[in-house]
Amino acid sequence: MIPNKPKNFPSTPSPPSSIFKMGGSHRLCSQILGFIHALQFLCSITTVYGMVPQSPVECSSSGCILRNSYGAWGDRRDCSALNVTYPTTEEQLRSAVSYAVRNNLKVKVVTKFSHTIPKLACPQGSSRASAGATLLISTEKYDSGIEIDAANMAVTADAGVGLRQLIDAVETGGFSLVAAPYWEGVTVAGVISTGAHGSSWWGKGGSVHDHVLAITLVVPASRSEGYAKVLRLEAQDPMLNAAKLSLGVLGAISKVKLSIEHRFKRSIRYDFSEKDDAIEDVYVEHAKKYEFADITWYPSRHTVVYRYDSRVPLNASGDGVNDFIGFQPNSILISESVRAAEKLLESTRNTNGKCLTAATTLGFKRFVGNGLKNNGQIFSGYPVVGYQGTMQTSGSCLYSTRFDTSCAWDPRIKGLFFYESTAIFPASAFGDFVRDVRKLRDLKPENFCGVDNYNGLLIRFIKASSAYLGQPEDSVVVDFNYYRANDPSNPRLNQDLLEEVEQLAFFKYGAKPHWAKNRNVAFLGVQHKYPKFDMFIAAKQKMDPQNVFSSEWSDAILYGKESEKVDGCALEGLCICSEDRHCSPQKGFYCSHGLVYNEARVCRYSQSSMSPSSTIA
Repeated sequence: MIPNKPKNFPSTPSPPSSIFKMGGSHRLCSQILGFIHALQFLCSITTVYGMVPQSPVECSSSGCILRNSYGAWGDRRDCSALNVTYPTTEEQLRSAVSYAVRNNLKVKVVTKFSHTIPKLACPQGSSRASAGATLLISTEKYDSGIEIDAANMAVTADAGVGLRQLIDAVETGGFSLVAAPYWEGVTVAGVISTGAHGSSWWGKGGSVHDHVLAITLVVPASRSEGYAKVLRLEAQDPMLNAAKLSLGVLGAISKVKLSIEHRFKRSIRYDFSEKDDAIEDVYVEHAKKYEFADITWYPSRHTVVYRYDSRVPLNASGDGVNDFIGFQPNSILISESVRAAEKLLESTRNTNGKCLTAATTLGFKRFVGNGLKNNGQIFSGYPVVGYQGTMQTSGSCLYSTRFDTSCAWDPRIKGLFFYESTAIFPASAFGDFVRDVRKLRDLKPENFCGVDNYNGLLIRFIKASSAYLGQPEDSVVVDFNYYRANDPSNPRLNQDLLEEVEQLAFFKYGAKPHWAKNRNVAFLGVQHKYPKFDMFIAAKQKMDPQNVFSSEWSDAILYGKESEKVDGCALEGLCICSEDRHCSPQKGFYCSHGLVYNEARVCRYSQSSMSPSSTIA
């Protein structure tokens, strides 16, 4: 039974009838939209539970396979290892590293979540045979230790402690973590190793690693030292600036000490504006005015959503929850239906259909407050006030247990499958990037409907960091998700558009890639973008001179190496095209110049059988 709406529940917004002319596809798209929208509404007002995400490591008599949570790495090749071990104590962790060093094994530490998109956690080389000299160390069972030091406002946790587990323990003790990523499916060691962040220019900022006070890690050692030793890095040790954002290439993190504050509440309100011509004029003021501000831009809808998010007194009324709609347990039927509709629109090159789904998706987000819930039950209006621990991050699909719901991207179902590009700009350069994207949008707004079907362009804020691989100045982070084909040889609808946005960000404006996200091309030349890169490499050579914790894959990311250019490599972001064969000429996609950023090289669809060029300089 559907409960009655509260009196102040907002009405469902309807897309304008003049969005786009649909022609003969109108009935098909309307039926798809009506079905999906109805299912979304029913699931939004009922409590659903589902499959717990599977372990990222699967082993058999022939060895182990490591997968990320999406079921596919950037190159779609499996990551193999000879074996995996599950330490439960620091001494067991040290013994595992010692065993690897003594036996000349390559090592990577993995977690129970494995949400990193690049192949940083893969210990092997490109050949299957190289898996024979590798070992995975999983922190899945090293997750029991959480110690709160109230006098010094700090908490120390074992490497494998989950973020939600840590937040709940801290909040129960009367304290709060200030920074956290929006997705809580990470561990304490994992969240700092790749620069995960929320959004804030206040205090120490939105990056979790900038709240680190100390780290304990296990590194390779000499024979006389037992092949492995424990290092304890405190605030005064310069090595801490390398270790608190290390990509896992320095050693195995054992414990992390983070700063905490007295427990507090937050108040959140989303302001949906249908004018997007002032983002570049207001983003700095917005970030300075609201402690946890962010902005979401839906270019095809000409809509900007400003997040007004600040602390309020602890006695403020409200027990709200931030249960972001994209991270809730979804009915498997819905997830598979959405993906099937998306594949149909892609295969029929139906841009207008994508625009209808984008309009419906945005209207639905407005209707349910993007997942905010007053008093933890249902969205009934703004503002939504709640404790920091329930407002700072989300991921309820991680804990569902019923078989008919799951995280929407769970690879065991035919659900969502997408890329995620994340660019980090110097604050001063971000406005010009927005202007260029708007120029590109204005050429044909409907071509941005594909990215607006996901979450548009999410804009967040992080402060300058002392970490060697952190941001050297206050920065603006832009995330955007978009369709990925099941078949790597299949080009995407309007593929050239997002390739141009990607290259605008990383090459014209010199944005840095988020270490845990992005396609491979985003990392090209990354080593030249960090002023303290050489200091990080020096620390790496000191802690792990034999490169036990490095691999071909992590080196490719860290040193910004370009992959070999082969047929179709640009389709998956493994290269930037310079010849038509790097795209898919047999399917009408040719290597072309960018439309706004002329230096960009993108795979663009052409109905003509004549190639624009066979080689582009």
